[in-house]
Amino acid sequence: MAFRPDLILAHDFGEARQSYMARDAILYALGVGLGHDPLDESDLAFLDETRLSVLPSFAVTLCSPGMWIRDDAFGVDFRRLVHSAQAAAFHAPLPPSADVLGTARVVSLTDRGEGRGAILELERQIANAADGTLYCTLRQTLLLRGNGGFGGPASPRASSIIPETAPGAQTTTPISPRAALIYRLSGDWNPLHIDPAFAKSAGFDRPIMHGLGSYGVAGAALSRALGRNPAEMSALSCRFSGIVFPGDTLAFSIWSGADGAVFRAHVGDRLVLDDGRIAWRGAA
Repeated sequence: MAFRPDLILAHDFGEARQSYMARDAILYALGVGLGHDPLDESDLAFLDETRLSVLPSFAVTLCSPGMWIRDDAFGVDFRRLVHSAQAAAFHAPLPPSADVLGTARVVSLTDRGEGRGAILELERQIANAADGTLYCTLRQTLLLRGNGGFGGPASPRASSIIPETAPGAQTTTPISPRAALIYRLSGDWNPLHIDPAFAKSAGFDRPIMHGLGSYGVAGAALSRALGRNPAEMSALSCRFSGIVFPGDTLAFSIWSGADGAVFRAHVGDRLVLDDGRIAWRGAA
C-alpha cells in the first residue's frame, strides 16, 4: 500500500475507556524493575496493595490506541517503525484503582527526506472517567524509518539539552533478562519484544526491551539516585537513541538544576537514552 499521510493526519482515535486495579499498577512496577530487593521498603510502597502508591509513569500504559498504525490503509512500513521519544506531564497522582478516559490526536507528521524517514507526534490525555480529573498529558514520537520523502513539512532540528560539563551524579540500574516479558503484560504486545524470529526480521539478533520500559526504569532510578520519591514525579521525557536489551545495565549521567534534572544513559559505550528531563512536585 502507498503511504497515506492524509489518512494519518485525519485519523479519529475516538475515546478509549479503561478500568485498572492495584494488580495492574503493581505489575507495571515489577516490569520497570521495582522489587529487585524484596526487602526494600521504598520499593514495596509500589508493590503492596495494602499501602499502594502508583508510579506516575504507569499512565503511559493506560487507554493506549494500540497498534492502530499497523493498519495497511496507512501504508506505514511497520517493521521499520521506531518509538523514538516519549514525554509526559503528570498533573495529579494516580489512585490505586480507577476508571479512566483517554483521548488521543495526531499533533504533526513531518518529513526527514527520502531514506531518512518521517516523524509522527501523538498526544494523549488520561483523565478520571467519573469526575474529569486530568492525570497526565503524554507526547509520543514515532520515527517511520521507511516512509520519508513524501513531500511533507520538514522535521525541525532539536538542540541538545545536555550540558557540556561533567555530570553531577551517576547511577547504574540492571535490567532483568525477563524485563520485556513482564513489561509486555502491561499492554504492549509488539512481537519485537518476545518473538526471536520477528526481532531478526526487524534487524535485531534477539528481542529488545520496550522503549517505554526503559523510560519507566529511568523515572524510578533517577528519583532514587537524587533522593526523591518516584511517586512525586511531575514530568519525565527522553529520546530513545539506542537499543536496550533485557539483561543490559543502564548507566545514568545526571545534571541537577533548580527545577529538576536532565540525564542520559549508556549501556557500555552505547548511548541509549538522551536529552532526558525529570521533575518532581514539592521541595526536595
